[in-house]
Amino acid sequence: MSLLVGSWTLGLILSMLALGVFVSFRVFHFPDITADGSLSLGAAVAAVLLVKGVSPGLATAAGFAAGMVAGATAATLHTRFKINGLLAGILVMTALFSVNLYIMGRSNVPLMREKTLITQAEAAGQRFAARSSFSVFGWDVTIRDFSMLVLALLATLIAGVLLYLFFRTNLGTAMRATGDNAQMIRALGVNDGNMLVLGLAISNGLVALSGALLAQYQGFADVQMGIGMVVWGLASVIIGEALVGTQHIGPIIAGAAMGSVLFRLLVAIALRWGLDPNYLKLITAAFVFVALVLPDFLRKWGARKAGLAGA
Repeated sequence: MSLLVGSWTLGLILSMLALGVFVSFRVFHFPDITADGSLSLGAAVAAVLLVKGVSPGLATAAGFAAGMVAGATAATLHTRFKINGLLAGILVMTALFSVNLYIMGRSNVPLMREKTLITQAEAAGQRFAARSSFSVFGWDVTIRDFSMLVLALLATLIAGVLLYLFFRTNLGTAMRATGDNAQMIRALGVNDGNMLVLGLAISNGLVALSGALLAQYQGFADVQMGIGMVVWGLASVIIGEALVGTQHIGPIIAGAAMGSVLFRLLVAIALRWGLDPNYLKLITAAFVFVALVLPDFLRKWGARKAGLAGA
């Protein structure tokens, strides 16, 4: 049961990564690779501030702000200096590796003895339950695991609702229109470059927020913890789109979160079956490949069956 609860918790924490990737890849159709560096940046900033005694909430918010700066930098390289979007993301991601090392002062910062959002949630859970564990469908669940799950769920709900409400505003609608048809939005007098800068700032802010929470959940921040995470986020978005089967903004945001949880559960099952953890990135890439090609295959197969039935 601990494996299941842990998978749910990690999936929910990484759902904010999925939401960030959704903004860049789906709303703006921008191949932003900055996310790999932004996740580590959010973790690094939050971890260093926690070690210095800053409150967990403020440290997490600082991680979010640092991610926004990274995303805005990548967008500025593309819009102001006319650098290819993919290359701009790679440049910022590469630079962030050194930036993260400079912030942390070393490659790894432990947080096991620091006061974090996780320890606060655990303390609140113990005060509320007044016992160390309880039974769920015959399985024992510790208060620590349950508290972390509730915290991750609340953070995901707040981030998802705020993102949905933002995209319902005039500014959010203009950002979505920029991704759909930049030429039309320019004709309406909107600066599409500024829309992209703001959009990628929000995207990488969410990714960095995920990194800040992930570092507190794992008990450490590592300079390499963001490697390959953009693939995770993209897989979650694709799985979520397949789950909801609609293009409406609300269900797609919810689907991205559900896709992240489902994707983590699939990875946990693979590890449970004896997969070597060294092959985790390989199995992640395989899941992404299946998620990319399966919907199109099923659509063509359904159309073929319909054609044969009509004949």
